[in-house]
Amino acid sequence: MYKINVAFIFIFLLIGSNTACGQTQQVGSSTTTQTNSTTECKPLETRTPNAEEQKPTFPEQTRACGVETKMAYEVTVITDGLSRPWAVEQLPSGDFLVTEKGGQMRVVSKDGKIGEPLAGVLAVEQGGTTEASKLGGLPPITARGQGGLLDVALSPNFKEDQTIFWSFSEDRNDGSGTSVARGKLSKDRTKIEDVKIIFRAMPSYRNGLHFGSRIAFDKEGKLYITTGDRFDRPNRQKVQELDNHYGKVMRINTDGSIPEDNPFVKKDGAEPAVWTLGHRNIQSAAFDANGQLWTVEHGARGGDELNLIKKGKNYGWSVVTFGQEYSGRAIPNAKTQRDGYVDPIYYWDPVIAPSGMEVYTGSELSEWKGNIFIGGLVTQKLVRLVIKDNKVVGEEHILKGRGRVRDVRQGQDGFLYVVTDARNGKLIRISPKK
Repeated sequence: MYKINVAFIFIFLLIGSNTACGQTQQVGSSTTTQTNSTTECKPLETRTPNAEEQKPTFPEQTRACGVETKMAYEVTVITDGLSRPWAVEQLPSGDFLVTEKGGQMRVVSKDGKIGEPLAGVLAVEQGGTTEASKLGGLPPITARGQGGLLDVALSPNFKEDQTIFWSFSEDRNDGSGTSVARGKLSKDRTKIEDVKIIFRAMPSYRNGLHFGSRIAFDKEGKLYITTGDRFDRPNRQKVQELDNHYGKVMRINTDGSIPEDNPFVKKDGAEPAVWTLGHRNIQSAAFDANGQLWTVEHGARGGDELNLIKKGKNYGWSVVTFGQEYSGRAIPNAKTQRDGYVDPIYYWDPVIAPSGMEVYTGSELSEWKGNIFIGGLVTQKLVRLVIKDNKVVGEEHILKGRGRVRDVRQGQDGFLYVVTDARNGKLIRISPKK
């Protein structure tokens, strides 16, 4: 492996945009970390907010102090031959499952060899549809707009049951919607067998926007599914209603059944899978070491939100939000705070356009333990948040110049893995300096 070794210089001078496949760079800084508790704090974000008249509800809610990682670490491009990758998950073998937006799921070896698409997951061309897969029995995936083959996660008992779960935008007779399927990875890792759809977000809608679509397991093995509001203004009211899946976090069992302790199971007219409501478009979700679920949702023009998810709570969209319409006008009837709605832990204005998230719990990258990592699409960087007492006390931007960061995951080896959203998307490893 060809290596460039550079240590103890500022991170923003280190990560170039043209790193070759298999090339490693070393990164580190000897600068002392600053937090909101110091008088020398300098906010990392210096751009003018879109909604200048809006003020944070509490001091740590936006524009945290810039921090710099002190430990040295390596950034390695494992491969750069992926087509619009959306999610990555490391297998116990050290290889990876990667989804590609167009409809392919592949195994990528730990040394970067990209496998053929797994049979059983229907591949379609951008914007196209086709008949259900004969191998997997799945209806068509629509890759229109933001849709496609999206998230992937291993079963909590993967070593025993070889089961994987994935989300996708399903092409339906009456539109499209977020769906989640499960199936078994074959022993030869060429196909997915015994496929079953276990969740369909309803109602269907005819556009290609705001599918949400992150999936994550809690310590009890319950599956959480995020959705979006499907973008169009007429749907905003549905986000505040319980008879649909728009702008919600759902919680289900792995067979698709509904846990009896979900908050709205006994409420007349409510969708029983709903866990929380009032979200715009959640493409980032991860559990921390304490079992808390964190999400980041897309705002409009400003107002990306980091939220700590609590059972049965309402997170406000679109009556409570930071930011404004894409036109620059105020969002109708919206405020930044209302009684009965949960305040975001943190927000960005201007936005980072968040996608993919991890709360680092490992020991290999010890300085980062407990930190939250979020992929930035429009900002084209990986965002690191330092968390103390469930508040953000520092922010750092790494992997600058690598392109749109679509997903970040902690591997079973304790390293971080990132995929970038491009026609020649990269799979990147972040590991301690050797």
